[in-house]
Amino acid sequence: MSAYVLYGAEVSYFTGKARAYLRWRGAPFSEALATQAVYRDIILPNVGWPVIPVMVMPDGKVIQDSADIIAEVEAREGRTPPVMPETPLQHFVAELLHLYADEWLTLPAMHYRWSFNEDWAYGAFGALSAPEATPAEQYEIGRKNGQRFKGALPVLGVHPETIPGIEQSYEAFLAEFSAHLEAHPFLLGARPCLADFAFIGPLYAHLYRDPSSGEMMKRLAPRVADWVERTNAEQTGEGGLVAGDGIPPTLEPILARQMREQVPALARTLSLFEAWAGKASPDAFLPRGLGEIEVEIEGRRGPAQARTFPLFRLQAALDAYDAMDAAAKARADSLLARVGGEALKTLRPSKRLVRRNYRLALA
Repeated sequence: MSAYVLYGAEVSYFTGKARAYLRWRGAPFSEALATQAVYRDIILPNVGWPVIPVMVMPDGKVIQDSADIIAEVEAREGRTPPVMPETPLQHFVAELLHLYADEWLTLPAMHYRWSFNEDWAYGAFGALSAPEATPAEQYEIGRKNGQRFKGALPVLGVHPETIPGIEQSYEAFLAEFSAHLEAHPFLLGARPCLADFAFIGPLYAHLYRDPSSGEMMKRLAPRVADWVERTNAEQTGEGGLVAGDGIPPTLEPILARQMREQVPALARTLSLFEAWAGKASPDAFLPRGLGEIEVEIEGRRGPAQARTFPLFRLQAALDAYDAMDAAAKARADSLLARVGGEALKTLRPSKRLVRRNYRLALA
């Protein structure tokens, strides 16, 4: 039996992130489909709610959340190079890109799946839940199960009002990432790091694998499709990160996109969080949403839910910034100024967030 067992699915955003990391790390693992029986017997009794990926460690410990899985395996394996860049500015940028991939690229990933690949997705979801059923039965099962995911589109901010902006932004992102990949094999150099595995979540599990969006990626951005394939390989990236704690200038357009699209949404979410936290008990669990905010993408505006988990990823990025010495922080400030990100440093939750019993809570 393998040391680690990953319960997930090929169609799963965050399973893709964890799987690509485990392959790169060379950690001994097996992957099991998250079937209805797995949800019933393993995931729900341990985690309490239906979610993947979930990993069972050699000692039986159950870990949920792709970032927690990566951190746990890093600590247990103790191998080099570490998945997180060790130098301060690269660490900070890796966390920024982690935030962007996990909590903003969800918009194009979910839009293209459910607007262009819906029937395919129903079949894939049904095959996952009931692998022994007929294709027709799988489709009906998948259609029932998939409604929960399709229903997340307005929660994320995917509406007729915002869709033109989401599509314009995603195509521009593909062009920006393609230009970066002309100069560097991976996001921060010649080998992948946490940021690459975070990007794999949306770019492989949804936007490469789903037929319509996969064709689009290969047509518009073949370098990005090639990066997806390389980052999913068993062994990839033998070189190092950019020397001298450098950040490739070719990443700046992507960071600038993050700052003008995602950061205003985070600021609006933080405002609602502060109102909630001011009335909450000291160790309260956070709700998944705090009300409604407005998102703006390429001039298109629409409502979205103020989701709380992005604040946790934001906290990690700000922790990396705060840990810098004066010289590194000056370099970070210069980078943020170039990409229009000065406002990021002001997004300071008054209370720290932690993960407790697989849920987000006040520390």
